[in-house]
Amino acid sequence: MDYYGKPVVVISSCLGFKPCRYNGQMLKDKFVDELRNFIDFVDICPETQIGLEIPRQPIRLISEQNNIIVYEPKSQKEYTKEMLIFSDDFLKKLSKVDGFILKGRSPSCGIKDVKIYLNREKGAACFKGRGVFADRVITKYTYLAIEEEGRLTNFRIREHFLTKLYIMYRFRMVTESGSIAQLVNFQANNKYLLMAYHQREQKLLERIVAQYDKQPFNKVIDEYREHLKIAFARLPRSANIINSLTHIMEHFSDNLSSKEKEFILDSFNKYKDEKFPLSVPINILKTYAIKYEKQYLINQTIWCPYPEELMSISDTDKHCN
Repeated sequence: MDYYGKPVVVISSCLGFKPCRYNGQMLKDKFVDELRNFIDFVDICPETQIGLEIPRQPIRLISEQNNIIVYEPKSQKEYTKEMLIFSDDFLKKLSKVDGFILKGRSPSCGIKDVKIYLNREKGAACFKGRGVFADRVITKYTYLAIEEEGRLTNFRIREHFLTKLYIMYRFRMVTESGSIAQLVNFQANNKYLLMAYHQREQKLLERIVAQYDKQPFNKVIDEYREHLKIAFARLPRSANIINSLTHIMEHFSDNLSSKEKEFILDSFNKYKDEKFPLSVPINILKTYAIKYEKQYLINQTIWCPYPEELMSISDTDKHCN
């Protein structure tokens, strides 16, 4: 299996692909530019797809009788029906996809913090919610990597997005192969990455694979996908990561001196205290896995869950939630 092939990512066109924002501009995004050699992008602008011009009058989302209305204040026109039809039709025709990068705060693409007004009057109060297209995306693809470009400036969110993106891409390859052997291999190679995210789900996934002969492949895949979704629903906690690393160390702990064990455990503690990046204990452990020829460990995706070229500890927004 190609662990570093090219995932398919749907992206808002205004993020470096077309000058299609309401003001006729395009936004250059450093992270998106870095991804271009590693991702097959499908760019889309829902607002221009429903016939809105470039440049155009801004649209708003209005909450009326528990429904969200797509509304253009200047013309007083509604585009709700057009946006819903386009969104459902586009997603229905989308044959392959592994993730989404959408424009934040956009009334069509924003996944959170989109202003939704309580009435059509100027100066109306508002609350925060999702864009119409983004809401359809999240409803249909709850298990995929879906983020806004602004949140991806945060290192931990970006790392989680890339990890989830590539594991879902690899899982799609397994699904398309129709091979139980590929699923068994997938589970084995991702064991410690899964453990770092959610140990209970890792054990459940292991059990699903172990009982593959009791039901058809498609049912096994569907059940596996549901638990994979839960496992990667949230960013991993440092305690979970350290637990996974400790299990890795146990494979060769009998070969280590007391000083070596102390050194490794100290790297765990410094990672927990945010004095070291995760790459430090990861690389220490991988060195020992290679030294003691632990091939099962060497094959683990936890060492590098996405292409090394995309790894960066730079972080311009440490406080994203």
